[in-house]
Amino acid sequence: MRFRTKYFPAFAAIIMAITLFSGPVAAETDKPTPSPVATVNGSPIPSAEYDSELNQLKMRYMQQGRQLNQEQVEKFKETILGILINRELLYQESKRQGIVVDENKVAEQLMDVRKKFPSEAEFKKIIKEMKLTEADIKFQITRALAIRDLVETNITKNINITDEKTKAYYDEHPEAFKQAEEVKASHILIKLDSDADQAKKKEAREKIEKVQAKLKSGGDFSALAKEYSEGPSNVKGGDLGYFKRGQMVKPFEEVAFKLKPDEVSDIVETQFGYHLIKVYDKKPEGTTAYKEAKDKISQYLKQEKGKEEIQKYIEKLREKAEIKTFLGA
Repeated sequence: MRFRTKYFPAFAAIIMAITLFSGPVAAETDKPTPSPVATVNGSPIPSAEYDSELNQLKMRYMQQGRQLNQEQVEKFKETILGILINRELLYQESKRQGIVVDENKVAEQLMDVRKKFPSEAEFKKIIKEMKLTEADIKFQITRALAIRDLVETNITKNINITDEKTKAYYDEHPEAFKQAEEVKASHILIKLDSDADQAKKKEAREKIEKVQAKLKSGGDFSALAKEYSEGPSNVKGGDLGYFKRGQMVKPFEEVAFKLKPDEVSDIVETQFGYHLIKVYDKKPEGTTAYKEAKDKISQYLKQEKGKEEIQKYIEKLREKAEIKTFLGA
């Protein structure tokens, strides 16, 4: 059964484990057991867990409208194995340090995941398609929270980013703080295939003209988008959020950036069909002030420093660990 990618962001929230990339892991010469792809201090990493991670990677690409070819899949395999080993090392260390995860926090995270699905039945259907049980999900949440506590206790709480560092970063990366012109817009779309014949084009044009007439008669744009638009943004009243030049197809972009706030376009034809566009706000080109950027710079620098320190921490754990890998054996 094909996994429906519109729910993947919700499912991805289940897997909160930290992505820690390592270099390739050298395979051991020991005769492998049939199931594990690796063992870490004697604890197996099941092939099912490895397959699940690989499938999730493929689904992330699918959601972005891309597909991994076999060559790309092969390149990712060692990376995924490294992530699984790193995760197991950190989880084992969290247990060694006596970190206990509050079951209420696990329940809260699981509830948050459930809320992202339209129904309990849909939630159960999706995890079944992913070949997971609710117990699997609870364990993954528990493990991720334990690793997070370990990292916060041993690493991130000790990282301090000074004002001098944030200001230096701001001054040294001026291009990063330039803001291109943006518009906030919504649209109503009547779809039309690129190879549609004249009869289909006429039918689609008549549909959009009827919606246009309702707008001119005082109809609410958002309400009409929910009722008539055939694009994925219809559930949000056609809202596309803010976007810059180059993010939309050319005919759409050209019209959107010419409109004034609260102005509605005439009918616009693109490769996707016929659109009516309403602009709600415009942000002119400019530069983000240091005061506004400071907190984000601090978070970014802390995150980058955290990655370095986590990798060093993992390397120390690896030095003391017994790791055997069986991938491809």
